[in-house]
Amino acid sequence: MKLVNGDYTLLFKDGGVEVLKNGKLLYFNKRPMFVMVKTVVALSEFYDKAYSEIAVSGDTITAKGKLTVPSGSEFSFADTYEATGAGFKVSRNVKVLKTGDDLGFSTKLSFVMTESDDPHDYNCFAPGVWYKQNEYASKNAFGKDLDCEYFWRLETGCALPLFTMQNIASGEMAAISRWTSDVTMRSLDIAQAANHVDPKFTIGAVGMSKPESRTMNYLYYGFAVRKEFETKLDGLSIDYVYPGCDGQMPATRKYAGLDFKDQFKSFQRVSHPVEVGFEQNYAVAVNFGHYSSFQMMMKDIWRVTYDRMRDKLFDVDNELHFHNCMRMFTRYTQQYGDSYGLPFSCQLPDMDISSVSFQFGFVGQQPGIGYQLLRYGDKEIVPEAFEKGVNIIDFWVRTAMTESGLPHMCYHPGIKEFEPYPHYIRMLADGIEAILDAYLYMRKIGYERPAWLEFCRKTADWIVNFQNEDGSFYRAYNTDSSIRMDSKANTPSVIRFLVQFYLVSGDERYKAAAIKAGDWSYDNAYLNMEYRGGTCDNTDIMDKEAGIYALFGFLALYDLTGEDKWLEGAIGAADYTETWTYAWTFPVTTPWPKHPFNKYSISGQSIITLGGGADVYMAACSYTYYRLYVITGDEHYRDFAEFIHKNTRQSNDVDGSIGYIMPGLGHEAGNFTSQILQSHYHWLPWCTYVEIDPSSRLYDTFGGYEIADAQRLSPEERTKRNRIYDTFAEIPIGNKGAIYDQESEEIKLPR
Repeated sequence: MKLVNGDYTLLFKDGGVEVLKNGKLLYFNKRPMFVMVKTVVALSEFYDKAYSEIAVSGDTITAKGKLTVPSGSEFSFADTYEATGAGFKVSRNVKVLKTGDDLGFSTKLSFVMTESDDPHDYNCFAPGVWYKQNEYASKNAFGKDLDCEYFWRLETGCALPLFTMQNIASGEMAAISRWTSDVTMRSLDIAQAANHVDPKFTIGAVGMSKPESRTMNYLYYGFAVRKEFETKLDGLSIDYVYPGCDGQMPATRKYAGLDFKDQFKSFQRVSHPVEVGFEQNYAVAVNFGHYSSFQMMMKDIWRVTYDRMRDKLFDVDNELHFHNCMRMFTRYTQQYGDSYGLPFSCQLPDMDISSVSFQFGFVGQQPGIGYQLLRYGDKEIVPEAFEKGVNIIDFWVRTAMTESGLPHMCYHPGIKEFEPYPHYIRMLADGIEAILDAYLYMRKIGYERPAWLEFCRKTADWIVNFQNEDGSFYRAYNTDSSIRMDSKANTPSVIRFLVQFYLVSGDERYKAAAIKAGDWSYDNAYLNMEYRGGTCDNTDIMDKEAGIYALFGFLALYDLTGEDKWLEGAIGAADYTETWTYAWTFPVTTPWPKHPFNKYSISGQSIITLGGGADVYMAACSYTYYRLYVITGDEHYRDFAEFIHKNTRQSNDVDGSIGYIMPGLGHEAGNFTSQILQSHYHWLPWCTYVEIDPSSRLYDTFGGYEIADAQRLSPEERTKRNRIYDTFAEIPIGNKGAIYDQESEEIKLPR
């Protein structure tokens, strides 16, 4: 009996399952019925067995059997296999028939690798968790130590509940993923512990394992209890474990003065109760394929899983949301002595100001907000917004430049001094791009701000002068321009500014520097997937925002030159970056009565760094992904652009129904893998800025606040408007002085 899906055949033989390609055995499971029991002494022993009954019914094959463990606990298995357009589907039912003295149990669906049983021979992909061999992860990250026996991760920690193994030598890939978003809420009256039982726990784990026939249970101080038991082992396998677990993981808490020398590890396990009649029901997708590169494999399996699991679009009015956010920016921007800006952080739900500090980019985004305020004030005839926006930009231009030509990054109005903060190249790019945007907007409405242009020129000159010979830049510098952090991975961050300042100035030096930085980024960020260090307040590890800025940089070079190389880089960065986004959903609760996640879904949030929490920073990319769709015609980019343009708003009080002090407000970030949100429950300027900035650009380019608005244009008109650099530095557009009188230098309403 067999099922066929493309080049791969699922063959049932001797009670087991084999996967063949052109007659060659690639994967197998001789004993597919697998149960891990939590014994009476709370140790984890596992046992497996071949199916005893296999039957064909139409296009499906059902395999059944019973498995009894040494304690006397007995389990029945009924697995249904079918071939679908999205891969093989396996639906499993497990029922407890008899109980011994076991305390709990979990089960596993898996396939053993035949090409190699060494984890080092595989590149792995778990969205937002594991890329290749996690070379750019922290030393304590999941998957960093490939000499472990278990690599199992709760699927709620993954942007999609997917794990993939690609043999490096052959290119053959095996992937396993949850079939659909049907996680339910776990027991909230049971605390998650190292080894607990929860009958309501419906989260699985994805990963791989190469276990020994010994228990693997860590005591609270790190000692591994290894008891031998009799179970046959076949090698390295790709796994779906239900209910899920996290392990092996480096222990976060270490104890001193102990008498054993092993590495400190942890293994967080969850079991279902061994009670007669208790049932498990779950389904997974199993995919196989062959790819010439990791990037191609990652893109394809992500899209296959995304198409099957992507959450429905959030119902939000983005035009109303934009205006609510701009009203909020207008209200909370104020004068602090000689400076203008917004608080650094405010506690929700009532915007209780907890810190006032101005940051040039990154989480502060002060010049970016300044640009958006003056644009909004002009277009909507809101003098207060316009004035505050101009004053923010004026403040930075007037005070932030240093003798070296490198602007200060952080200012504290309480002490009227710039803070001793590293000059991150990514943060520099955020702020200086915004000041150039502000200069161009003012010029387009009929008013020159030469000091703003000069500030940009000095910064551009510094960038050119301190570019490394290989085209790169360091991650951070000191005020005197000496090196603060020597990683070069943030080089893509400044490409777009260099391109745009070239367009304004006509100076070929800036274009040459941009292309030189692009060449370095193409070889390292794109080809080598060195997307790391993009989040300034995290260590120099793989993250989402490094991918975002590579996308921005490559697309700017393509817009400038039309060269396919840069489009290839932009597509590669886009394909990587979107895999950090929670495209699926599961229920989450929060400790606070006023929070959007009590009402809305977590889909659209995106993982920050490997092993990190999640935030809304993917909102910053909706306009860019839509532009990529217009260039390539790839419908997936349009779909994803609309998804992040809408679903990221689910962490906001979009309509005032949540009870925040102003509609539009949202929280900064949090971790919800446990289904209980852990968060600072505060607002930072960036989390609103990244939602309004792409909305404003979508409107300015395509004439609407929704992706659907842009889609109403003809393909020819969309393509024409998408050539944004054709008119980038032209004069005039906009209201041309509707709110700003250039002779009196006063803000006036039109008559």
